[in-house]
Amino acid sequence: MDITKILEELRQEHSQLEEAILSLERLAAGGKRRGRPPAWLAAAQQRGPAKAAGKAKPAPAAPAAPAKKKKGGDSAEA
Repeated sequence: MDITKILEELRQEHSQLEEAILSLERLAAGGKRRGRPPAWLAAAQQRGPAKAAGKAKPAPAAPAAPAKKKKGGDSAEA
């Protein structure tokens, strides 16, 4: 690979990381913000919290209902 191309890609990644760090620092600072939140933040709040990744626990099984007895005279007793 060309070294200049590698340097260019690294500089782009560096600038993206800097922007991400600044955004996270602003969010961590908290405080009362004025104005409407950014579109990405409003959309994330509407979706709700992200679900934790991991093994899903099986739901507890419901107790089995007793078998119903048929009413009527259709019995096979002789």
